[in-house]
Amino acid sequence: MKEATTMNTPMVLAQGVRKSFGAHEVLKGIDLEVGNGQVMCFLGPSGSGKSTFLRCMNRLETIDAGRIRVGGELVGYKEKNGRLHHLTEAEQARQRRDIGMVFQRFNLFAHMSALENVMEAPLRVLKRPKAEVRERAQAALERVGLTGHERKYPAQLSGGQQQRVAIARALAMEPKLMLFDEPTSALDPELVGEVLDVMRGLASTGMTMIVVTHEMEFAKDVGDELVFMDGGLIVERGTPREVLENPRHERTQRFLRATSEI
Repeated sequence: MKEATTMNTPMVLAQGVRKSFGAHEVLKGIDLEVGNGQVMCFLGPSGSGKSTFLRCMNRLETIDAGRIRVGGELVGYKEKNGRLHHLTEAEQARQRRDIGMVFQRFNLFAHMSALENVMEAPLRVLKRPKAEVRERAQAALERVGLTGHERKYPAQLSGGQQQRVAIARALAMEPKLMLFDEPTSALDPELVGEVLDVMRGLASTGMTMIVVTHEMEFAKDVGDELVFMDGGLIVERGTPREVLENPRHERTQRFLRATSEI
């Protein structure tokens, strides 16, 4: 039975989350709470566990210990008599529908137009009528500023436009949570702004967002909270301005000094 969700229920609640790949422990006991409508930004060096943590939220990776709840619902498991039992593939797929994810690479279907890429999941997964899906897909593309590009194929679009199609594709599933894994890192510098503007627009509508990014100004402008991770641990967290302008932890200070010198 699905657990009840209220406005007081955090959108994401992680408790003691651990994840290893072989002998390498990537997440070493993550505790985190993300409120409804909150924008949380993650910062940290490569290999710190940021992307792995995002992937655990939508079950692209399984966790080895701890629990993650999204919207009050335990991700990947159901609990009976104090014991955890794996969800079936169908049950996990249902959970993933509520969590949109945008990756570094756009992963669009090259043989499909922008509109067809956005329509694919609602047609196949949600099984909705094609006319309704088309209308919603067009609205999603309009939302990311791509009206007039519906019939173009990925090869005919810039990197920024392709990433905006990827965002529209995630939005077409009407998620309650959006995850962004360094969505601008594969883009040429002049294309970064158009993607960040779309993300700013989503944040202004109250969409709950977790964003792994190195875009410091975006984090300051849009983020409600900033988390700095290193070595599989949360080292420091606070408002973006607090962490970026007055970091308390020596490791955060070193990281920010190094990035400012690049």
